[in-house]
Amino acid sequence: MGLAVRLRALGAEVRVCAPPDEDFAQRLAGVGVPLVPAGPSARELTTAAPPPSSLRQRAAALTADQFDAVTAAAEGCDALVATGVMPAVAAARSVAEKLGIPSVSVSFQQLTLPSPHRPPLAYPGRPFPPEVTDNRVLWDLDAQSINTLFGEALNTNRVAHGLPPVDDVRAYVIGDRPWLATDPVLDPWQQTPGLDAVQTGAWILPDVHPLPAELVAFLDAGTPPVYVGFGSMPMRTSTDIAQVAIEAVRAQGRRVVVARGWADLALIDDRDDCFIVGEVNQQALFGRVAAVVHHGGAGTTTTATRAGASQVVVPQAADQPYWAGRVAGLGIGAAHDGPTPTFESLSAALGTALTPETRARASAVAGMIRTDGAEVAARLLLDSISGERPRLPAWSRAATEGSR
Repeated sequence: MGLAVRLRALGAEVRVCAPPDEDFAQRLAGVGVPLVPAGPSARELTTAAPPPSSLRQRAAALTADQFDAVTAAAEGCDALVATGVMPAVAAARSVAEKLGIPSVSVSFQQLTLPSPHRPPLAYPGRPFPPEVTDNRVLWDLDAQSINTLFGEALNTNRVAHGLPPVDDVRAYVIGDRPWLATDPVLDPWQQTPGLDAVQTGAWILPDVHPLPAELVAFLDAGTPPVYVGFGSMPMRTSTDIAQVAIEAVRAQGRRVVVARGWADLALIDDRDDCFIVGEVNQQALFGRVAAVVHHGGAGTTTTATRAGASQVVVPQAADQPYWAGRVAGLGIGAAHDGPTPTFESLSAALGTALTPETRARASAVAGMIRTDGAEVAARLLLDSISGERPRLPAWSRAATEGSR
């Protein structure tokens, strides 16, 4: 949405092809961007019990859905921006190839971009051999795993659409010049020979929605509370997460704002030191809390960091342990050990996050977070369509040249 709004401000027409969730449709409608639905509901996939089908079968269905939906969405367009999970991006880039329009692959975290500086993420059910520690070897194994999981489905659909098969799915998805839509302070890109990545900065959409009057009254009625929310994570391993979190925050002498999220958190009693919210302007709210307890999604981590709130990250999956490590490494919060907090473990993490030193560091780092990422990406995309030399800002140009 951040990129779409900036592109529209620069005179471009934009369509977004995404899962058909009502949350997404309403938010896009709020900024005047059409949604072309693709595939099943993201919320249903995330919160439902693990399906009996294999990852390969689910990827095959997703790939076929993407070919159909993206073809309809991209017809008549001048460029395609592909983000998301590997099979979806592979299908989207294939559609762009079929239509003869340029496309770019974008990641909201750098863990899917091959680098000797860190290992890849392992796919569910496909762990790496514990004796292999060389990152280069692990990335080779990652490429083999991706081909095994997604190659057949991708190439079956490519051939059906008149395209030749690809030998290396990961290399095809990443392309010659992938974009990394993350903040260079929060997520610094290290020089990587052979990978010409462009770090645009995070795509931040300014939120102008006011906080609900009842929430403002709660915030005004006492000291800054602690926010607890886990976004789209169902928190399956933590059946009592709301109770654990509220009691741990109360033990620190703090009030609590609880976000329902896709875990459907609820208050545990009717005491007046807790307030529950649904969809809310996190940019405004995080500037008024003492700390943010969250799952470590890229967007929530960036928003909390930019707001200057100290953080406790309780990572659940995928890139979330990485963001937890970045928060701890920057000294702006604590990384919880594992996905299932107890009263004792969350209390200890909150004790770190709420120290004056951590809160001062969080405030200092907030001033370093860039806000021009969506503008950088929008201009870069429009320049690529017009054939002009991309006009990157100095900080992004330096990072890009360093990665060549």
